[in-house]
Amino acid sequence: MSKFKLEYIWLDGYTPTQSLRGKTKIVKDFGGTLEECEDWCFDGSSTEQAEGGSSDCILKPVAIFPDPGRLNAYLVMCEVMNPDGTPHPSNGRATIDDDDADFWFGFEQEYFLWDVETNTPPGFPIGGYPSPQGPYYCSVGAKNAHARHIVEEHLDMCIEAGINIEGINAEVAAGQWEYQIFSKGAAEAGDQIWISRYLLERCGEKYGLAIEYHPKPLGDTDWNGSGMHANFSNSTLRECGDKAVYDKICQAFEPRVKEHIAVYGADNDQRLTGKHETQRIDQFSYGVSDRGASIRIPVGTVTNNWKGWLEDRRPASNADPYKVAAEIIKTVKGVAV
Repeated sequence: MSKFKLEYIWLDGYTPTQSLRGKTKIVKDFGGTLEECEDWCFDGSSTEQAEGGSSDCILKPVAIFPDPGRLNAYLVMCEVMNPDGTPHPSNGRATIDDDDADFWFGFEQEYFLWDVETNTPPGFPIGGYPSPQGPYYCSVGAKNAHARHIVEEHLDMCIEAGINIEGINAEVAAGQWEYQIFSKGAAEAGDQIWISRYLLERCGEKYGLAIEYHPKPLGDTDWNGSGMHANFSNSTLRECGDKAVYDKICQAFEPRVKEHIAVYGADNDQRLTGKHETQRIDQFSYGVSDRGASIRIPVGTVTNNWKGWLEDRRPASNADPYKVAAEIIKTVKGVAV
């Protein structure tokens, strides 16, 4: 009789930024399907999700992936439910209104690797800074590309887990990296981002490096912050072939700036300053190929006769992809075309 390890993974109730949690369940004769994963309870009083006198919260499995590097093991992404079966207030996945998976999302997850002993990113001298940013973006060579082995290992883990990761690259600042994940369906896109983050954290554990998702971890300096740019489309954007439709959808975001910024990540005001390839947090703009705009219209969309996608450049690296997707869907669905 074989035994299997199921790593149940969920988001806690910490604010303003939730953290990943996980615990291992041992089961017998498991076939590797989501339907076999039972609900499981946990102590919500230890995760800011319940009071001690009524502490049980429920983990409801929503997605399953092979667990790279562990024998007979799977990663089980869960959403948190109340004991009565209703979504817990911390459950961002439950806010998504996309039953038909018409919306497609491609998230660009930026992050800094962070040395927990020196409290600096790899490539930064202790107590100082390396050469100004410029040579680090998509760099090669030991002078500019730092800790690539971790990034490559994470890439392999994602591929082995069946996550639809589409690429990696070194980013603008030293020690800063990015990977991209695409999915048809907002909930699935969020599941894959959260599992990829979990794998990145676990990979960092192996090398004593933390993963820093703060949107501006280097403070008020001339170093880029980290975002989680949200590329998105629905059938209208993919098929309309009409610039006027794109204008109308982009303009629908302007009166809802506050609603979007509210779920686009904590401390995002430190990143969205109008500098370093950002628009100011209190302003809105859109434009073709404009990385200083709130929403960029990719040039590929234009050359494809206005059939393609849009990129919301405002979400921070620490944003919850479930909540980001939910807000984008709400705005786009409100446009009559």
